[in-house]
Amino acid sequence: MASTKNPFGLHTITPYLVVSDVLRLIEFLETVFDATIRGSVRYRDDKSVQHAEVQIGDSVIMMGEPMDGIAANSVGLYTYVQDCDSVYQKALEAGATNVLEVADYLHGDRYGGVKDFAGNTWWIVSHLGTKNQQ
Repeated sequence: MASTKNPFGLHTITPYLVVSDVLRLIEFLETVFDATIRGSVRYRDDKSVQHAEVQIGDSVIMMGEPMDGIAANSVGLYTYVQDCDSVYQKALEAGATNVLEVADYLHGDRYGGVKDFAGNTWWIVSHLGTKNQQ
């Protein structure tokens, strides 16, 4: 069996987003999650983005623009941050729309959700610790 380790510093599963405006999504991720571009953005002959990667914390998100046979799609990403309230607000200010206002949940996470321009849902989460239930 082949190894799940890879030479690129990725986790076993890495999200790959197909969106119609990769550069706009990168700008959104830089603004909201302090993302940094990994490597360089690669372009196709028609100037569309073939491949780009950003790093957010210890995770990498790959992305590219649609092409024949591969349509744009949307996903939900559960994203841990230090202060979900401020990141949630930053996302709204960057043009995201509210999906779920930030609140505390019994399993110990505080989170809210926003949708970016491409339709991706970002669950913005801070772990508070589980509450003792009696």
